[in-house]
Amino acid sequence: MTQKHDESFLDNPVWHSLNGPLKRFAQTPKSDRLLTFDPEMSPFSGVEMSRVGGAEGCWAAIAEDVGLEGFCGLFRDEIPVRPAGWEDHFEGVCLQMVAGDLAPVLDVAIDALGSKDAGAALELATLTEPGPFAARTTELGRFVGVRRNGRLMAMAGERFRIPGFVEISGVCTHPDARGEGLGAALTLAVARSIRAGGDEAFLHVLDDNENAIRLYRKLGFTVRRKVDVVFAQWHGEEWTPSEEA
Repeated sequence: MTQKHDESFLDNPVWHSLNGPLKRFAQTPKSDRLLTFDPEMSPFSGVEMSRVGGAEGCWAAIAEDVGLEGFCGLFRDEIPVRPAGWEDHFEGVCLQMVAGDLAPVLDVAIDALGSKDAGAALELATLTEPGPFAARTTELGRFVGVRRNGRLMAMAGERFRIPGFVEISGVCTHPDARGEGLGAALTLAVARSIRAGGDEAFLHVLDDNENAIRLYRKLGFTVRRKVDVVFAQWHGEEWTPSEEA
């Protein structure tokens, strides 16, 4: 890395994004204990344990804020186990990787993507499933892509932004162009752009995605830590899964 930044912000990237550089996109359901993105941008919310009574009070506070049948998507260092009344829609572990000595730039023609490309970006993300991606995700940062005959074949961009760091996200390639190194080229392009702006690049990858992890290591990213990701819905204290069957 070209300079040292405070890595503690990386432990809770959603909270620090919505309390910092992406504050203009923050919504508060009922209080400032839970900050959320507009769902057309991202499904994630941020919570700071010291504001919700620690791990024991976390989900009770979230339930109060989202309300009955409300959803919450958390993405941070450690997420407490959900108590009765919560239905898990997804639970996983990601590796958080930070850019180090980046590989050389790859010779690929890359285009900047703008607002007119939002539909094509969503279509590509829906096809390839690089992770949560919504209609307005491209508004969160700079996105770049590779086009062929006017068709978007690959893309990568920026999502979470915290003091000193910007996350690379939405990296995906159309099945017709896989194996050509487009994702690698775009990841490097975004990482170098972030570094040129004075920040450092980081990204997340599911811990069982061995091919992607191998690629990111080859590009110059190193694992910093594991982070939890959970999507859950609050049904109320009396709810049990059997009652929903």
